[in-house]
Amino acid sequence: MLHRRWFPEHLEGETVVLRRHTRENLADFQRWYADPEVARLTRYQDGPMRPEEIERFFLMRAIGPDALAMGIHVKASNRLIGSCAFSQFDGDNGSALFHITIGEHDCWGKGYGGEATELMVDHAFSALNLHRVALTVFAFNERAIRAYARVGFVDEGRAREAIWRDGKWWDEIHMSILEPEWRARRWQERAAADGRASITRRA
Repeated sequence: MLHRRWFPEHLEGETVVLRRHTRENLADFQRWYADPEVARLTRYQDGPMRPEEIERFFLMRAIGPDALAMGIHVKASNRLIGSCAFSQFDGDNGSALFHITIGEHDCWGKGYGGEATELMVDHAFSALNLHRVALTVFAFNERAIRAYARVGFVDEGRAREAIWRDGKWWDEIHMSILEPEWRARRWQERAAADGRASITRRA
C-alpha cells in the first residue's frame, strides 16, 4: 500500500484546490451520501447509505491511515464540494483505481470534477510514478464520461448490464489512461501554449 506521506497536503489547480480531509468533513459526507441522486450515480445498491455506513466509509476511506483521498474545494471560496481518491494501489504493476464524487448539486457541470480528476492524474504519473490509472462509471452518467474523456481516459471495455437503475439494465464502463498517453497530452499542451506565445510575440 502506498503510504499517505506520498500525498501532499494540497494540490492546486485554476478553479479547485484538493486538500486532505479532516474530521470536520464528516458532516458534508453525511449529507452527500444520504442524497438519493448522489447515490444513484455512485452506488451499486439502490438507495442512499445509512448514517452509520457513511461514518464507517469516511473514517476508513477519507481519513484512515491508508486513505488516499482528497477533499475538493472551490479555490475562490474554499467551499468543500466533493471528494476524490485512489484505491487498489498496485505498486508492483504501477496502477490504481480512481474515484470521485461531487456532492454539491449546484457544482455539477461546472468543470470542477474534471479539474480535480486532472490534478489527481497528474500527481499519479508525475509524483507517484504510476503507469496506469483506471476507473469505472455507469453508462447513464454521460456527464462524467465526457469529463473523463476530456482528461484523456479512454473506454477500454464494459461489464454488460451490470447495474439495474431507473427501471432498466445499464452497462458499467471501464476507462483508463496510461502514463505515455498522459505525457503525450502534456507535450501537446505545452507545444500549443508555446505556439500561442510565439504568435503573440510576433504580433
